[in-house]
Amino acid sequence: MLVFGHGYSAGFVTAALRARGWRIAGTTRGETEAVAAKGATPILWPGDDAAVAKAVAAADAILIAIAPGRNGDPVLTRWGAAIAAAKPGWLGYLSATSVYGDAGGAWIDEDTAPAPGSARGRERLAAEQAWQALAGAHDLPLHIFRLAGIYGPGRGPFEKLRAGTARRIVKPDQVFSRIHGEDIAQAVLAAIDRPHPGAVWNLCDDDPAPPEDILAHAAGLIGLPVPPAEDFATAEMTPMARSFYSESKRVSNARIKRDLGLTLRHPDYRSGLAAILAAESQRDAMEQQPESIEAPVPEPSTTVASSP
Repeated sequence: MLVFGHGYSAGFVTAALRARGWRIAGTTRGETEAVAAKGATPILWPGDDAAVAKAVAAADAILIAIAPGRNGDPVLTRWGAAIAAAKPGWLGYLSATSVYGDAGGAWIDEDTAPAPGSARGRERLAAEQAWQALAGAHDLPLHIFRLAGIYGPGRGPFEKLRAGTARRIVKPDQVFSRIHGEDIAQAVLAAIDRPHPGAVWNLCDDDPAPPEDILAHAAGLIGLPVPPAEDFATAEMTPMARSFYSESKRVSNARIKRDLGLTLRHPDYRSGLAAILAAESQRDAMEQQPESIEAPVPEPSTTVASSP
């Protein structure tokens, strides 16, 4: 697999694919060590166009995980023709549920007409449509995943709670859907196993919830007091942070379960937060273990290679 934009979500996909014996390459703007640490071969892009071209031509599957911008989707602009010519056996695009806009807290599904209310949502929808046009013109097996809010180890509330910087912003009737990184990987692998060219799927858990509930539950898990409630209307927030509260919707995941037989590992935030806490505890325990002492080297000329 070639992943355009090997970031947080792609790390989970890479781990799952490597367990099956896949080889993965991932583009990055500069975090080559981070990509390699996840088990993928890093490719600098923008930068090494020759390496990207070679990877596109060789890939059995391609996953696009780079967000579009004002000028469109950079992968499609630069590599759309090459991908069309290579005709990979599977093509995936990670989009976002922001394409739906605000639903006033109501349930929505893939049959709900997109009505993005933010620039991010409009850019995502335009990118989806551009990839669909390319796939239609060249018979490419495109799969679109509309992701809810992504969380997992390193993206949980525990660090902010411990630091005392977590804020419990309360806006009446505000709910968000979310998805754990492990379930993103599950969905991608399930779609590779049971491809549905042309499919569009929502990817989220079963339990849309107010953000203040998640924070309160997380505080209870680590024995810290629940941060005081702050009224959204009067809370000091950056424009970016405030924009996330402009949309409230409950996103249905019924279609991806039906089409792919997917069983979520983390069907609600309680399961997901517990898993994050367990992963962090395991990481801390490993970091506290004393370094092993190498046995004496029998011959002065012998060298021992360090682990990568």
